[in-house]
Amino acid sequence: MVGKKHKTLGEFIIENQSSFQYSSGELSKLINAIRLAAKVVNHEVNKAGLIDILGAAGDTNIQGEDQQKLDVLANDRFIQTLKNREIVCGIASEEEDDFISINSNDEQHQNKYVVLIDPLDGSSNIDVNVSVGTIFSIYRRITPVGTPVQLEDFLQPGKNQVAAGYIVYGTSTMLVYTTGDGVNGFTLNPAIGTFYLSHPDMRFPDTGKIYSVNEGNYIHFLQGVKDYIKYCQMEEGDRPYTSRYIGSLVSDFHRNMIKGGIYMYPKSSITENGKLRLLYECNPMAFIAEQANGMAIGGRSRILDIQPTELHQRVPFFCGSRKMVEKLQEFLDKYK
Repeated sequence: MVGKKHKTLGEFIIENQSSFQYSSGELSKLINAIRLAAKVVNHEVNKAGLIDILGAAGDTNIQGEDQQKLDVLANDRFIQTLKNREIVCGIASEEEDDFISINSNDEQHQNKYVVLIDPLDGSSNIDVNVSVGTIFSIYRRITPVGTPVQLEDFLQPGKNQVAAGYIVYGTSTMLVYTTGDGVNGFTLNPAIGTFYLSHPDMRFPDTGKIYSVNEGNYIHFLQGVKDYIKYCQMEEGDRPYTSRYIGSLVSDFHRNMIKGGIYMYPKSSITENGKLRLLYECNPMAFIAEQANGMAIGGRSRILDIQPTELHQRVPFFCGSRKMVEKLQEFLDKYK
């Protein structure tokens, strides 16, 4: 039986609407639309092995990556749900070449929010039944209401986000989000299709014992990152740390926020600008991290301060428990 402390996501949104600086109700409707799309995608992910939606779709996305069938399906579900609710004026997706402009029902372009989304993070794990997720980021438009949305509405620094979150489709499905007033996690009860508050006030421990990085690329990393990895492996004090890497940003981030740890995807000799997308992955995760007592940097700068220059911009990304990221920063600073 669900106790009093296990309020639903809908109840939580209504109760906390006043804490958001733009309390018109539009953002609440937007979070609810994402909740609905997440349930649809969760259903598709969980039956993927039973129907023909495993494997590659035969196309590549704007990043040149092979699109999986579930990538395409998740992208379509989120875009269609957001369009149908007539809340947003524009959507940008990791799977789309360009942003999508959306008119309001009265054809006056009255909607105020744009959404940037990675519909299915970690999709290379789909065929082997490993956790995947969705990442979303929400901004208020900066061009005048009443006009079509423009590229500049999407190219805002992460510190301008009004909300961000992710959904992890794992042994249980969780929706975790922030509107700039802490981070809360909601677990889906699949029997009745309702998200319940299961992880209130989520916070990174100040430090941890997990480091998450694709060590197969070690030889290509910058020396500061190599030195930090060796530091993590040294038998000294509370070290060595444990290496844990799933290959799905949502899953690795989620584990490290709960247990304490650091996630690293540095630039290297083969990925000069890093691999992760600033707008669809790094900014929303950095916003969540900072709201949860964590820290996120792109090397020597705070992720949320970076001014984007293009929709599919890539950057190095390091985030997690504050003391671990600060220690990494010390190693990076040795090679300025």
